[in-house]
Amino acid sequence: MAPPEKQAEPEELNDVKQPATLAVSNQKGGVGKTTVAVNVAGALNQRGRDVLLVDLDPQGNATEGLGFADAYDAEPPSLFDVLTDSEQRGEIKRLVQDHAEMDVVPSNVDHHHTEREMTHVRRPTEQLSLALEGIGQHYDYVLIDCPPSLGHLTDNALYAAQNLLIPALAESTSKRAVELLFDHVTSIERDFDISIQERAVVANRVEETNEATEMLDWFARAFDDTPRFEVRKRVALQRAHSAGTSLFEYDPEVDMCDVFLDIAATLDEQFGLPPAETAPAREAR
Repeated sequence: MAPPEKQAEPEELNDVKQPATLAVSNQKGGVGKTTVAVNVAGALNQRGRDVLLVDLDPQGNATEGLGFADAYDAEPPSLFDVLTDSEQRGEIKRLVQDHAEMDVVPSNVDHHHTEREMTHVRRPTEQLSLALEGIGQHYDYVLIDCPPSLGHLTDNALYAAQNLLIPALAESTSKRAVELLFDHVTSIERDFDISIQERAVVANRVEETNEATEMLDWFARAFDDTPRFEVRKRVALQRAHSAGTSLFEYDPEVDMCDVFLDIAATLDEQFGLPPAETAPAREAR
């Protein structure tokens, strides 16, 4: 993956209303992708950013965790239709759900069929990017919560974002998962002549073990030019998910809030956004 290039000046990013878009991806399941995506979104909101979270995972963990279970079970059109039928691409505007901390494009039960159906779609890897063109201008950031697999959906996220935020567990099984992700990203870059930049690596659910220490050392070597963060295991993270919020709404005193705020500040710096104050109250779009 190519090293980061010089970022656009803040006024350039805001004038054209192009959001900073990130794929939150690791094809290994159970690494806490949704937890990282939701809490980074919450941290960006704390910094006054308008954030759209796209739940690209057919399992719908972000959708249900943020309180949109009804949207997950809703009748068409859904994200499935947006990605598999070009005539319904504009329906993505109707799918956006308002949350206290972010807007959400929910997953849907029909989304389980998307991988199969996209084999029949023209330009299958570009469908999410094309759909986001219709709504992205309203946001500072778009975060895409990817499925725990490599396929059409993850390819769509990587192509649309061209920026990568990698959650990973501090355990030895993460090495192979990261290597596979590297190989896949390189393939996407080559096939579409694009550059996908690693913006941050988040070691998630870190505990005080020898294996965790060894893996943190490995992350430091593997991602020597990429900002790295450690999210310690906290019960409050699961409780916040059950409450349908990020940590910032559930309990802003939890120490891991500072880590997510550091991630958000680093992203703002990378994408050239100026310092922001605490978020004002969000208004429904």
